[in-house]
Amino acid sequence: MAIVPGVRRPALAIEADRRARQQRAEIGGDIKALRERRGLTRGQLAARAGIGRMVESRIERGVVNPDLEALQRIATALGRPLIVSFSGPDPDELPRDAGHLAMQELVLRLGRRAGYAGSFELATRPAEPWRSADVGLASPSAKRLIHVECWNTIGDIGAAVRSSSRKRAELADLAVARWGPDATTGLVWVVRATARNRALLARYPEVFGRAFPGSSRRWVDALTLGARPPEEPGLIWADVGGTRLFAWRQRDR
Repeated sequence: MAIVPGVRRPALAIEADRRARQQRAEIGGDIKALRERRGLTRGQLAARAGIGRMVESRIERGVVNPDLEALQRIATALGRPLIVSFSGPDPDELPRDAGHLAMQELVLRLGRRAGYAGSFELATRPAEPWRSADVGLASPSAKRLIHVECWNTIGDIGAAVRSSSRKRAELADLAVARWGPDATTGLVWVVRATARNRALLARYPEVFGRAFPGSSRRWVDALTLGARPPEEPGLIWADVGGTRLFAWRQRDR
């Protein structure tokens, strides 16, 4: 990079130049070590890589910004993969389960406003903490525990329904242990309202209708207003942005 006398270089340019020099030295050192372990001269490595000997020499000595294609040729000749990437975690990158977490966050926030004590990843078997409900909403005064399963995508529908039923039974035992035989439990699925999920429910209305006969409107009221939930399992939508819950079946009472 040409330096113009009397012109102050920006801090970013200075830092970028420092890192480039450091990386050139590290790359060159790695190439030299690999070459020597293989018993190759610079000329032999250059010939294998199909580049000029002077080019290989300057890259190895770290005195030139290496061309990516030349580095790939050298790496191939040395039998080592070349990986070029931005290192370290990106602070702006969302977690892989961001959509799922957004629904859990929404349910916990609305549940707190409605008077519930919320639990994130509530263990359904205390001795096996890896078995958990996505969200547990507890109302000690009502002796009620609501099991909420959040679905970003649904794979095996039958297996998912069976898993939720098993977890609800385990949470029923937990509720009885907490509050006695009068304790009640409820189950509701919160499904992200993507085009794929909407099409899935529209394709199998009888399946989902039998699995979740509880009024979706009443389930929305239960999670947002603290109303008494239906006894039957239910299914409701969460908008794609994770900002609100709404009924799956608009005609539900």
